[in-house]
Amino acid sequence: MPTNAAFASAPLIVFDKVARTYPGPTGPFHALADIDLEIRRGDFVAVVGASGSGKSTLLNLLGGIDRASGGRIVIDGRDLGAASERELTAWRGRHVGIVFQFFQLLPTLTALENVMLPMDFAGIGSPRERRQRALALLERLRVADQADKLPASLSGGQQQRVAVARALANDPPILLADEPTGNLDSRTAEALLDGLSDLVRDGLTLVMVTHEPRAMAHASRAISLADGRIVPEARADA
Repeated sequence: MPTNAAFASAPLIVFDKVARTYPGPTGPFHALADIDLEIRRGDFVAVVGASGSGKSTLLNLLGGIDRASGGRIVIDGRDLGAASERELTAWRGRHVGIVFQFFQLLPTLTALENVMLPMDFAGIGSPRERRQRALALLERLRVADQADKLPASLSGGQQQRVAVARALANDPPILLADEPTGNLDSRTAEALLDGLSDLVRDGLTLVMVTHEPRAMAHASRAISLADGRIVPEARADA
């Protein structure tokens, strides 16, 4: 039986020779090829690379939104390739939160209702408990005073903070962020990154696709992709 220390040190995310290929008019397109990757609990990982390098594909595979064409993906002991679509949907709702560049809040729901929505879908808690948790998350993200407002009346930074709160609604161990600061001014972006770093210090695992040096400065490690492959990290003694 593994010890608590062994469990704590085991990778949360493992990619083993993972590939993702899509059909194309001139033949198969290899979005990712031969990806070996381990991410541990509490890591803040920045994924960088040029457009078309495979960053979004990697994020989609991590979130169980897409399936690998080859290799094996294991997250928190769950082999995603062995799960049915229904199992994968249920797993994703509990284990992964996703934040997008363009917020994607539902415009007819208040900030509070947007945060409560994932809990409603997953059947977590009573309506009162959902409301209390949503308010606590908005408080933590410093937008509790915007709880009863519609997204259109919020600033970009406020909308992104609400989006982060919504992604954390079901208390997932993993947060995936796709260019979350790309639509924000530098001051607002830095405040958001500080908030995300605080969440990581509390045990969240964060994988962020980004082009911005300020975001990479907050990360504990960076993964560079080029043409669907991980670029080896340069050695300090090279």
